[in-house]
Amino acid sequence: MDIKEIQNLIKFVAKSGASEVKLEMDDIKITIKTGQESDTTVHYAPVAPQQIPQAAAAPPVVAQEPPKQEPAATETKAESKYITIKSPIIGTFYRKPSPDKPLFVEVGQTIAEGDVLCIIEAMKLFNEIESEVSGKVVKILVEDSSPVEFDQPLFLIDPS
Repeated sequence: MDIKEIQNLIKFVAKSGASEVKLEMDDIKITIKTGQESDTTVHYAPVAPQQIPQAAAAPPVVAQEPPKQEPAATETKAESKYITIKSPIIGTFYRKPSPDKPLFVEVGQTIAEGDVLCIIEAMKLFNEIESEVSGKVVKILVEDSSPVEFDQPLFLIDPS
C-alpha cells in the first residue's frame, strides 16, 4: 500500500464520519482515528517487520481534515422538522434498481410508508431500503454509487 492509497483512505474515513477505522492486511496494520479537534491521525505499523522491505516501513502519517463548515442556524432549524432516513447497513448506495431503470425517488416526490427509496449493496447483496414514514422527499443527502456507513443520513422527509 503506497502513501497515495493511505491518503485516499484518510479522506474517505474523514468524510464518512467514523471515529476509528482499523485495517489489517498481510504485511501492514493501519489505524485511523478522528477526533473532536478535526485532526485525523494514522498509525501505520508493520505486522511482520522482518518480511517488509525497508522502503515500506514508513513513520506514522498525520494528516489534517479540511475544516468543517458550520451550517447556518436557520438551515438547522428548518431541517429539524424533517424526518431523517438513515442507512441500516454499510455498503454502496444506489438510487436506481439498475442503470437502465428510472430513479426510485426524486426530490419533491410524495412517498408512502413501505415505498422503496434506494438500494444498498453489501457483499454482493442488493438490499432495498423502504420508507418507514409517509411524506415528501425534501433532500437526498448521498450521491448515487457512493459508499455509505451504518446510520449515515440518506434522505430528509417532510412528514406534513
